[in-house]
Amino acid sequence: MTNINDIKVDSSTILIVNSIEDTLSYLLSTLPTHSARVIKNEQKDEFLLAQANAAVKEAYIATNSKKYLILCGTTFRSEAQNSLLKVLEEPPKNIVFIIVTTTKSTILPTIFSRMPHKYLKKSQNLNSSKLDLLRLDLKDIYNFLKENQKISKNEAISIVESMLFKVKEQNINLTQKELDMFSNAIKLINLNSRPINVLTTLLLTINNRKRF
Repeated sequence: MTNINDIKVDSSTILIVNSIEDTLSYLLSTLPTHSARVIKNEQKDEFLLAQANAAVKEAYIATNSKKYLILCGTTFRSEAQNSLLKVLEEPPKNIVFIIVTTTKSTILPTIFSRMPHKYLKKSQNLNSSKLDLLRLDLKDIYNFLKENQKISKNEAISIVESMLFKVKEQNINLTQKELDMFSNAIKLINLNSRPINVLTTLLLTINNRKRF
Protein backbone atom coordinates (compact mmCIF):
# COMPACT_ATOMS: atom_id res chain seq x y z
CA MET A 1 0.00 0.00 0.00
CA THR A 2 1.41 3.39 -1.00
CA ASN A 3 1.82 6.11 1.60
CA ILE A 4 0.12 9.42 0.82
CA ASN A 5 3.37 11.22 1.56
CA ASP A 6 5.04 9.37 -1.31
CA ILE A 7 2.40 10.30 -3.89
CA LYS A 8 3.34 12.52 -6.77
CA VAL A 9 0.36 13.30 -8.98
CA ASP A 10 1.37 14.19 -12.54
CA SER A 11 -1.70 12.91 -14.36
CA SER A 12 -5.39 12.53 -13.67
CA THR A 13 -6.07 9.98 -10.93
CA ILE A 14 -8.50 8.87 -8.21
CA LEU A 15 -7.23 8.76 -4.62
CA ILE A 16 -9.09 6.64 -2.06
CA VAL A 17 -7.96 7.82 1.35
CA ASN A 18 -8.74 7.79 5.07
CA SER A 19 -9.05 11.55 5.41
CA ILE A 20 -10.01 13.94 2.63
CA GLU A 21 -8.85 17.00 4.58
CA ASP A 22 -5.43 15.52 5.39
CA THR A 23 -4.95 14.47 1.77
CA LEU A 24 -6.05 17.87 0.54
CA SER A 25 -3.57 19.62 2.83
CA TYR A 26 -0.78 17.38 1.59
CA LEU A 27 -1.64 17.89 -2.09
CA LEU A 28 -1.81 21.67 -1.73
CA SER A 29 1.58 21.66 -0.02
CA THR A 30 3.20 19.74 -2.89
CA LEU A 31 1.54 21.21 -5.96
CA PRO A 32 2.85 24.42 -7.53
CA THR A 33 1.41 27.57 -5.99
CA HIS A 34 -1.62 29.02 -7.79
CA SER A 35 -1.94 25.92 -10.01
CA ALA A 36 -4.45 23.97 -7.91
CA ARG A 37 -8.20 24.50 -7.62
CA VAL A 38 -10.22 22.69 -4.95
CA ILE A 39 -13.84 21.94 -5.84
CA LYS A 40 -16.05 20.54 -3.09
CA ASN A 41 -19.41 21.02 -1.45
CA GLU A 42 -18.94 23.42 1.46
CA GLN A 43 -22.29 22.50 3.03
CA LYS A 44 -21.83 18.73 3.23
CA ASP A 45 -19.46 15.97 2.14
CA GLU A 46 -21.36 15.15 -1.05
CA PHE A 47 -20.17 16.10 -4.54
CA LEU A 48 -23.23 17.30 -6.44
CA LEU A 49 -24.07 18.45 -9.96
CA ALA A 50 -23.28 22.05 -8.97
CA GLN A 51 -19.70 21.06 -8.12
CA ALA A 52 -19.42 19.04 -11.35
CA ASN A 53 -20.55 22.04 -13.40
CA ALA A 54 -17.99 24.23 -11.62
CA ALA A 55 -15.27 21.68 -12.40
CA VAL A 56 -16.17 21.56 -16.09
CA LYS A 57 -16.23 25.36 -16.30
CA GLU A 58 -12.83 25.62 -14.60
CA ALA A 59 -11.37 22.92 -16.88
CA TYR A 60 -12.18 24.93 -19.99
CA ILE A 61 -10.42 28.06 -18.77
CA ALA A 62 -7.26 28.02 -20.86
CA THR A 63 -3.89 27.73 -19.15
CA ASN A 64 -0.29 27.64 -20.38
CA SER A 65 0.89 25.45 -17.52
CA LYS A 66 -0.55 22.47 -15.68
CA LYS A 67 -3.66 23.16 -13.63
CA TYR A 68 -4.79 20.65 -11.03
CA LEU A 69 -8.51 20.36 -10.33
CA ILE A 70 -9.06 18.53 -7.03
CA LEU A 71 -12.59 17.16 -6.72
CA CYS A 72 -13.44 16.14 -3.14
CA GLY A 73 -16.33 14.26 -1.55
CA THR A 74 -17.09 11.25 0.62
CA THR A 75 -19.86 10.55 -1.89
CA PHE A 76 -20.26 11.58 -5.53
CA ARG A 77 -23.77 11.77 -6.95
CA SER A 78 -24.25 9.71 -10.11
CA GLU A 79 -25.57 12.66 -12.13
CA ALA A 80 -22.51 14.69 -11.13
CA GLN A 81 -20.17 11.95 -12.31
CA ASN A 82 -22.07 11.46 -15.56
CA SER A 83 -21.71 15.16 -16.33
CA LEU A 84 -17.93 14.81 -15.89
CA LEU A 85 -17.49 11.83 -18.21
CA LYS A 86 -16.64 13.74 -21.38
CA VAL A 87 -14.15 16.13 -19.79
CA LEU A 88 -12.47 13.29 -17.88
CA GLU A 89 -12.14 11.23 -21.06
CA GLU A 90 -10.78 14.14 -23.10
CA PRO A 91 -9.45 16.74 -20.65
CA PRO A 92 -8.42 20.12 -22.09
CA LYS A 93 -4.71 20.77 -22.51
CA ASN A 94 -2.73 21.04 -19.25
CA ILE A 95 -5.69 20.01 -17.06
CA VAL A 96 -5.12 17.30 -14.42
CA PHE A 97 -8.09 15.94 -12.47
CA ILE A 98 -7.59 14.53 -8.99
CA ILE A 99 -10.64 12.88 -7.41
CA VAL A 100 -10.29 12.46 -3.64
CA THR A 101 -12.76 10.26 -1.77
CA THR A 102 -12.88 7.87 1.18
CA THR A 103 -14.92 5.11 -0.45
CA LYS A 104 -14.20 3.33 -3.70
CA SER A 105 -17.82 2.23 -4.09
CA THR A 106 -19.03 5.82 -4.53
CA ILE A 107 -17.22 6.14 -7.88
CA LEU A 108 -19.04 4.83 -10.96
CA PRO A 109 -17.37 2.09 -13.03
CA THR A 110 -17.48 4.43 -16.04
CA ILE A 111 -15.23 6.86 -14.14
CA PHE A 112 -12.85 4.11 -13.05
CA SER A 113 -12.51 3.04 -16.67
CA ARG A 114 -11.25 6.52 -17.57
CA MET A 115 -8.88 7.20 -14.68
CA PRO A 116 -6.31 5.15 -12.74
CA HIS A 117 -6.76 4.97 -8.99
CA LYS A 118 -4.55 4.67 -5.95
CA TYR A 119 -5.89 3.01 -2.79
CA LEU A 120 -4.22 4.84 0.09
CA LYS A 121 -6.44 3.86 3.01
CA LYS A 122 -4.48 2.56 5.97
CA SER A 123 -5.94 -0.28 7.99
CA GLN A 124 -7.15 0.76 11.40
CA ASN A 125 -7.64 -1.12 14.65
CA LEU A 126 -11.41 -1.14 14.83
CA ASN A 127 -13.81 -2.49 17.42
CA SER A 128 -15.29 -4.74 14.76
CA SER A 129 -12.04 -6.74 14.71
CA LYS A 130 -13.10 -8.13 18.09
CA LEU A 131 -16.13 -9.77 16.52
CA ASP A 132 -15.93 -13.44 15.65
CA LEU A 133 -18.47 -13.48 12.85
CA LEU A 134 -18.48 -17.29 12.66
CA ARG A 135 -19.59 -17.58 16.29
CA LEU A 136 -21.70 -14.45 16.39
CA ASP A 137 -24.86 -14.54 18.52
CA LEU A 138 -27.48 -11.98 19.50
CA LYS A 139 -25.69 -11.18 22.75
CA ASP A 140 -22.49 -10.33 20.85
CA ILE A 141 -24.47 -8.12 18.49
CA TYR A 142 -26.19 -6.32 21.36
CA ASN A 143 -22.91 -5.65 23.18
CA PHE A 144 -21.15 -4.50 20.03
CA LEU A 145 -23.93 -2.09 19.09
CA LYS A 146 -24.07 -0.75 22.64
CA GLU A 147 -20.34 0.03 22.52
CA ASN A 148 -20.63 1.76 19.14
CA GLN A 149 -23.91 3.64 19.41
CA LYS A 150 -22.21 7.06 19.36
CA ILE A 151 -19.63 6.54 16.63
CA SER A 152 -19.04 9.11 13.90
CA LYS A 153 -19.89 8.70 10.23
CA ASN A 154 -16.26 7.98 9.26
CA GLU A 155 -15.85 5.49 12.11
CA ALA A 156 -19.02 3.69 11.00
CA ILE A 157 -17.74 3.45 7.42
CA SER A 158 -14.42 2.06 8.65
CA ILE A 159 -16.28 -0.54 10.72
CA VAL A 160 -18.38 -1.63 7.73
CA GLU A 161 -15.21 -2.03 5.65
CA SER A 162 -13.56 -3.96 8.48
CA MET A 163 -16.59 -6.25 8.75
CA LEU A 164 -16.38 -7.02 5.04
CA PHE A 165 -12.70 -7.88 5.43
CA LYS A 166 -13.63 -10.16 8.35
CA VAL A 167 -16.26 -11.90 6.21
CA LYS A 168 -13.61 -12.70 3.60
CA GLU A 169 -11.00 -13.62 6.21
CA GLN A 170 -13.35 -16.12 7.89
CA ASN A 171 -14.62 -17.48 4.56
CA ILE A 172 -18.26 -16.70 5.30
CA ASN A 173 -20.22 -17.41 2.13
CA LEU A 174 -22.59 -14.57 1.34
CA THR A 175 -24.69 -14.15 -1.77
CA GLN A 176 -23.94 -11.28 -4.14
CA LYS A 177 -27.03 -9.52 -2.83
CA GLU A 178 -25.76 -9.85 0.73
CA LEU A 179 -22.30 -8.63 -0.27
CA ASP A 180 -23.87 -5.63 -1.98
CA MET A 181 -25.34 -4.68 1.38
CA PHE A 182 -21.88 -3.58 2.48
CA SER A 183 -21.43 -1.02 -0.28
CA ASN A 184 -25.05 0.06 0.15
CA ALA A 185 -24.45 0.45 3.88
CA ILE A 186 -21.59 2.85 3.22
CA LYS A 187 -23.78 4.86 0.86
CA LEU A 188 -26.54 5.03 3.47
CA ILE A 189 -24.11 6.24 6.13
CA ASN A 190 -22.81 8.91 3.78
CA LEU A 191 -26.41 9.97 3.21
CA ASN A 192 -26.69 10.47 6.98
CA SER A 193 -28.57 7.31 7.91
CA ARG A 194 -28.00 6.46 11.57
CA PRO A 195 -24.83 4.33 11.75
CA ILE A 196 -26.30 2.18 14.53
CA ASN A 197 -29.23 1.17 12.29
CA VAL A 198 -26.97 0.31 9.38
CA LEU A 199 -24.63 -1.77 11.55
CA THR A 200 -27.59 -3.58 13.12
CA THR A 201 -28.89 -4.64 9.71
CA LEU A 202 -25.47 -5.90 8.58
CA LEU A 203 -24.80 -7.90 11.73
CA LEU A 204 -28.25 -9.48 11.76
CA THR A 205 -27.86 -10.42 8.10
CA ILE A 206 -24.55 -12.15 8.81
CA ASN A 207 -25.95 -13.84 11.91
CA ASN A 208 -29.01 -15.14 10.08
CA ARG A 209 -26.99 -16.25 7.08
CA LYS A 210 -24.59 -18.47 8.99
CA ARG A 211 -27.47 -20.43 10.51
CA PHE A 212 -28.38 -21.96 7.16
